[in-house]
Amino acid sequence: MKGYTILGIWQIQFARCRRGSAAVEFAFVGPLLILLLMGIVVYGGWFWLAQSVQSLAAESARAAMGGLDGSERRALATAFVADQARAGAGLDPALIVVAVDSDAQAIRVRLTYDAHAHPILMLAGPLPRPPGRIERTAVVRVGGY
Repeated sequence: MKGYTILGIWQIQFARCRRGSAAVEFAFVGPLLILLLMGIVVYGGWFWLAQSVQSLAAESARAAMGGLDGSERRALATAFVADQARAGAGLDPALIVVAVDSDAQAIRVRLTYDAHAHPILMLAGPLPRPPGRIERTAVVRVGGY
C-alpha cells in the first residue's frame, strides 16, 4: 500500500463498484419505454374504436336495406346504431351522429363518433393524440351490377 492515500484507495474501489448502475441505466431508458407502451395502448385503442365505428356503419347500412324509402331507411339505420353501438362495439350511442343518404343506386351511411372524452384517449398524456372525431362511411348497392 505504499504510495496510496486513503482517498486514492477509495477512488480505486469506487471505480470498480457496479452497484446502482442498473438503476441509472433504467432512469435513462425507463421514461422512453413507458411512453412507448402508452403510445401502443392509446393508438391501439384508437384503431379499435375506428374499426368498431366502421363495422357499425357497414352493419347499419345492411340493416337499412329493408327500408322502402329514404325516411324508413334512415329510421332503420338509426335504430340499429342505437341498439348495437353499446352491445356490439362498446361505443356510447349518444356520441354517434348517423347520416343516411339513399338513392336508386346505393345507400350510404356515415357515422361520426366523438371520442374526445373516451378513456383510451385520456391516457395519451404527453403523446400526440389521435383524432378525437372518427368518421366512417359504408355504401351498399341497392340493385344491379
